Amino acid sequence: MLFSELKCKDVINIRDCKKLGKVCDLEFDECSGCIRKIMVPGCSRVLGFLNCEPDIVIPYKDIRQIGPDIILVDINC
Repeated sequence: MLFSELKCKDVINIRDCKKLGKVCDLEFDECSGCIRKIMVPGCSRVLGFLNCEPDIVIPYKDIRQIGPDIILVDINC
């Protein structure tokens, strides 16, 4: 899968069915090439410059499923 495909998917937390946003960045292990974490922007889309929170960092182990349109994660928010 390409990063351009991954960043178009909505990230949904299965604990509360809340939409967290879309993938904005990822961290990978340079030796193995495996993804370690994905990041979702913490800023609100409306007036995000006034109410900006840190990015939501989701370890790869907390990703439950990557589907055609969404990524399901299991995290405490």
